[in-house]
Amino acid sequence: MPPEPLPLTVEPVSEANLAGLQKLFEGSHSSCYCRWWHFTGNKNEWLDRCAHRAEENAAEQSDAVHGGEPAGKGLVAIDETGAVVGWLKLTPRSAVKKLRSLPVYRSLDLGDEDTTWSIGCLLVHPDRRRHGVARALIEAAPGFAKTWGAHAVEAYPRRATHPLSDEEAWQGNEALYLAAGFTVVHDVAPYPVLRRSTQPA
Repeated sequence: MPPEPLPLTVEPVSEANLAGLQKLFEGSHSSCYCRWWHFTGNKNEWLDRCAHRAEENAAEQSDAVHGGEPAGKGLVAIDETGAVVGWLKLTPRSAVKKLRSLPVYRSLDLGDEDTTWSIGCLLVHPDRRRHGVARALIEAAPGFAKTWGAHAVEAYPRRATHPLSDEEAWQGNEALYLAAGFTVVHDVAPYPVLRRSTQPA
């Protein structure tokens, strides 16, 4: 039997829950603090920063949230104890310019950059994985994005023929998106583009 889903509250990241969010990254041993999409250096420089200067990533995340930047937007899942146990980056595609520079997406017509919001990544605390946290965040994303002016929400999960490790599934599991009403709009391997409209049918 699969584990029972946790009782969760999903809400936008804010100054009130930022400390809990950063504790989630620390507890998950994730030194990126969701800054990869905004890092302008090369791969080796990014790996060096994560290994030796994770505090710079944490500071950038904090500044983005405090400053109300689009790059700092996202959703957190809070459990019954008040702990932040999940994170979903949700931001206008225009705020994650690195995505459009990736070879797999560079030539695609993905539509408007500002009214299409991207799910950049998902993080669930190791002790809370497989308890419905990612599902709750994905299902909540279109509703919150709509209130922020989004016409659609996109996701870019990795597709694989083998079960993904937690580290490989940082953009979420394709099956979760499909179950939440997302559809494949560009079937490009290994990262298809899935989209769900926030507008009435």
